[in-house]
Amino acid sequence: MKSPFALALATPADAPRLTQFVNAAYRGDTARQGWTTEADLLDGQRIDEEGMLEMLARPGAAILLCQNESGELLGSFHAQAKGELLYLSMLAVNPTGQAQGVGKFLLNAAEDYGRRYGCTTSKMTVISVRTELIAYYERRGYHLTGATEPFPTDPRFGIPKQPLVLLVLEKPL
Repeated sequence: MKSPFALALATPADAPRLTQFVNAAYRGDTARQGWTTEADLLDGQRIDEEGMLEMLARPGAAILLCQNESGELLGSFHAQAKGELLYLSMLAVNPTGQAQGVGKFLLNAAEDYGRRYGCTTSKMTVISVRTELIAYYERRGYHLTGATEPFPTDPRFGIPKQPLVLLVLEKPL
């Protein structure tokens, strides 16, 4: 069966619309329309355009785009290959289109991206209180490593409403 989704790679020209898309998916009232949101945990933006361009410019990095047949952006996911490690971050799905397979499509595409670069392990961090999101990734083969990382203090990535910590999840590729 043909997938209703098309995969594309973001370019610097996509940064303005991608920044707006990611911020709407993560924060504010728009984000509350989906099952996974950070709107109650953080104020401010998820990323700015400068940060998006920095992510796109990193060696081994790509922002994968999921689009429908008419080219509408449904989701995005940052993947960065560093040696044998694939680091995934910033999965964003249009809040009104969640639970339609976009996240799974992007996760599979990101893992394939890592394999093409020779990565053997996929790694991500998730805010510790996002239990529904951790469970989502566990259903897709990721496991908590027991490691933690501090939440970034740069307000360019949001302003926490409570103390937050990131949990590290990994999956063999």
